[in-house]
Amino acid sequence: MVKFIIAKQLIGKKVITSDGYDVGRLFDVEVSEVTGKIVNLVVEPNLDSDLVAKMKVEGGQLKIPYNSVLAVNDYAIVDRKNW
Repeated sequence: MVKFIIAKQLIGKKVITSDGYDVGRLFDVEVSEVTGKIVNLVVEPNLDSDLVAKMKVEGGQLKIPYNSVLAVNDYAIVDRKNW
């Protein structure tokens, strides 16, 4: 069964990797105009994170492909292998 989540509920959640790195906070989502599905998470990066320092941050934001999302509850947990 597919669980539907309202994008508004995602905004502000902390984004962490499955191996424990704090990536930042979810700022927005990018949605495909064709399918209506979420394509990317737009994250305000945690600039103190060693992982984020190695990543490409454009315009103060980090984009994470939605297919990297493993779970969303109190946090959004993402898998780095799919970036």
